[in-house]
Amino acid sequence: MPKTALALRHIHFEDLGHFRRPLEYSGYEVAYSDLTDNDFCRTDPLGPDLLVILGGPVGVYETDAYPFLRREIEFIQARVEANRPTLGVCLGAQLIAASLGASVFSSGIKEIGFSKLAITPEGRKGPLRHLDGVDVLHWHGDTYGLPEGAVRLASNDLIEQQAYALGRNILGLQFHPEAETGETFERWLVGHAAELAAAKIDVATLREQGIEHAAKLCAASTSLLMEWLTGLEES
Repeated sequence: MPKTALALRHIHFEDLGHFRRPLEYSGYEVAYSDLTDNDFCRTDPLGPDLLVILGGPVGVYETDAYPFLRREIEFIQARVEANRPTLGVCLGAQLIAASLGASVFSSGIKEIGFSKLAITPEGRKGPLRHLDGVDVLHWHGDTYGLPEGAVRLASNDLIEQQAYALGRNILGLQFHPEAETGETFERWLVGHAAELAAAKIDVATLREQGIEHAAKLCAASTSLLMEWLTGLEES
């Protein structure tokens, strides 16, 4: 029987990207649950062998404006309490943090662009080591408090919390290692055009940087995910 990986997707173009192939190579049958689906976060949260929570342009704390967030946090909370393999990217990492009781809040900074991470000593012992020296894509304005019991894996000069792990099965990544920044990156640039304009980000420069870093980012992200999947423990 193939293993199952369910990806919670909030906005269509923020998909699994670089992560899809290593998931399939590792024997996972991949499916999406989109925000617009009637069954979004209404299935058995413990059912999938792996849950991946993707990014999106809303804040975890905006539950009055976006009530689905309450249901999603409860869905994720059931997973992490059972120590079922769960991976969160950007908004996904923040949602996992919230499900673990940590605070999520505006950082006061729009971090959009490519830069290297400072991998912590703990991070260098695991899959995050593959991103050492690699320019990764950042695209967020919120951050989170480190969940109780979690270990910080990476930071940078702007945002202290860039990655964390809770044991082997729970991983949160504030940045976007999954994003395909070559030709398909145009979907991000158009989809987030208003945000880029408000943040006064030069789109042409961001596009050029995406192309420049695409190959190295793809290789590093694939290695990261493959190693993390190999290290998962049965819950």
